[in-house]
Amino acid sequence: QVQLVESGGGSVQSGGSLRLSCAASGFMFLQYDMSWVRQAPGKDLEWVSSIDTHGTDTYYADSVKGRFTISRDNAKNEIYLQMNNLKFEDTALYFCARGRFTSANPDGSQGTQVIVSS
Repeated sequence: QVQLVESGGGSVQSGGSLRLSCAASGFMFLQYDMSWVRQAPGKDLEWVSSIDTHGTDTYYADSVKGRFTISRDNAKNEIYLQMNNLKFEDTALYFCARGRFTSANPDGSQGTQVIVSS
C-alpha cells in the first residue's frame, strides 16, 4: 500500500531553517509529481509546493516563494523541503502528497510538525 513518511520537523525561532524529508513507498514514485501540503492550527489544508517527476519543474505558493525549496531524489524515492527564513505563520503540520498542486492528504500520511516561535 501507499506509504508516505515525513520527518525533519521541529521547533525553531523565526528566521531559522528546517529541512523536511518524505520517504515514499508502495507506488511507482517515478510516475508521480509530488507536493508538500500543510495545515496550520484551526485552518484548512494548504498547498505549499510541487515538483514534477524529473525534479526539473517546481512550483510554490506565494507565501513561501523565495524561502522554501522543493527537491526530490528518485533513486531514494524521497522528496525534500528546505525551509529558510521561517516565519511564525509557517507553523503547521506538513504532509507530502502525490500529485501537483495537491491541497489534500488523500493517502493519510501522519505529517511532521513545524513550530516557529516569534
